[in-house]
Amino acid sequence: MTNDGGGAPEPEPAGRLTEPATRSVEPTPSPDEPDPPRHPGSSKDPNHHASGTPQGTSKLPNDRLAAARGRFAALLGEFRRAAVLVPIDPHGSLWTSDHGGVRWICAFSDERALARFAYAQGDADREWTYQTILGARLLDVMVPALGIPTGVALDAGSADGILFPPIAGIVPDSAAVDLRDGSGTPE
Repeated sequence: MTNDGGGAPEPEPAGRLTEPATRSVEPTPSPDEPDPPRHPGSSKDPNHHASGTPQGTSKLPNDRLAAARGRFAALLGEFRRAAVLVPIDPHGSLWTSDHGGVRWICAFSDERALARFAYAQGDADREWTYQTILGARLLDVMVPALGIPTGVALDAGSADGILFPPIAGIVPDSAAVDLRDGSGTPE
């Protein structure tokens, strides 16, 4: 693999960026599901906690959501500070993939992750040229420059992969699809 980063230093290990993101969401009953049978006055009442707080008023799901958001924010911050490898396509542009109406810039935390991607593409026998780019530059400069809904796929195709979609708080507001009006232009 060839680093076409113009003499840019080799990236340091990306830390948690190469570890699998842990996501766990407890299933919550839908409003259409019937309530479970109750046993009033007993400890087997499914709506009674030992704390005395009725189950329906627990803040536990909101706490989990807040914790998950905090973990993602930390991961996003780490990505923004990390130097990642972005392969160059045969036309000299950043390697991208279109999926679900979004163009994804493919970035990799290290050469091993890029090599696994090349192998999965059936293209491991050729030399892959890449640039070393800071995650913040990808999100803040490259994403808006493309002028279409664009996000970043880190370690695409791996169990450790993560997506940074083009939404507010991840990319600049001008490139955030959740802040666009129905015509596709920023509000």
